[in-house]
Amino acid sequence: MALVKANIRVGHSPDADDAFMFYAIAHEKIKADGMVFKHVIEDIESLNKRAFKGDLEVTALSAFTFFQVADKYAIMPCGASIGDNYGPRVVAKNSIYPKELKGKKIAVPGLNTTAYLVLKLFLPDFKEVVMPFDKILAAVESDEVDAGLVIHEGQLTHEKLGFKKVVDLGEWFYEMTKLPLVLGVDVIRKNLGRDVMRKTTRILRESIEYGLKNRKEALGYAMKFGRGVAEETADQFVGMYVNDYTVDMGRKGKEGLLALQEAALQSGLLKKLEKIQFVDM
Repeated sequence: MALVKANIRVGHSPDADDAFMFYAIAHEKIKADGMVFKHVIEDIESLNKRAFKGDLEVTALSAFTFFQVADKYAIMPCGASIGDNYGPRVVAKNSIYPKELKGKKIAVPGLNTTAYLVLKLFLPDFKEVVMPFDKILAAVESDEVDAGLVIHEGQLTHEKLGFKKVVDLGEWFYEMTKLPLVLGVDVIRKNLGRDVMRKTTRILRESIEYGLKNRKEALGYAMKFGRGVAEETADQFVGMYVNDYTVDMGRKGKEGLLALQEAALQSGLLKKLEKIQFVDM
C-alpha cells in the first residue's frame, strides 16, 4: 500500500489548550509518517474568517463558524473544546441580573465565535461591541461597555480580578438541553480526500493522547501561550478543554453540536442548514 503523504497547514489559536493538544506534533514526539505539518498560529476569530475561503487544510474553528463552512470542511472527532455544564461567561463590575443587560453594550470577542452565538440565543437584545478577547475585561473596568463576554483563561481569572459573573452560558445551555456545549472544533478540508483526512485525524488524536499521558511536559510548552497566568490556572484551563471529549467527542458531544446548530437555525442566526460530516476513523 502506498504511503499517504501531504503537506498540511494547521491553524490553531495561541492558547494553552490548543498548544497542549498540538505539542506532540510540534515537537515531533509522535510519528508524522509521511505527513508534513506547518503550524499557523492566529486568534480564533482570524481563523474563523480564513475558513470562509477554505484557506487552511486543517484548522481550529468556532462551532458557529463551522456551521457556515460545513460544505468545505469535515469535523475531526478529536480536538473539540467542549464545556460540560460550563463555558463562556458574561461578567460585569457589579452584581446584576441577566435581564438588566437587555439593550446594554456588551463586549464580545467576535461575531463568528460560538460564545457570541450562545449569548445571542440567551439574550437576543443587546449592543455588541467587538474587540480582541484579551481587551474585554479592561473595557468593562473602564466602563466602555456595560459587560463583557469572556473566553479562554478569562473564565477562570475574572473573579480574582474583581469582576462579577452575570451568567455562565455553558450552564445555561446545559440547563436548556442537558447536553454539553461544543465551543470549538478541529476541522479538515474535504477535498483532501478520505485517506489524508483519516490519517491526519489519527495523528491529531495521538498528539492529544500523548499530551494527556505526559501532562507536565505538554503543560510546560502550553504555559508559553497562557498570557502570563499561573501554572495552576493554566493546568485548570487545559483540564476544562482538553479531556475525554477532546480525545473523542462521542455521542453526547455530537448531540450537543447538532442541538446548537438547530438552535442557531431556529433563531435565524444561522441562515442555512448544512449537513455535518464527521471524519470516519
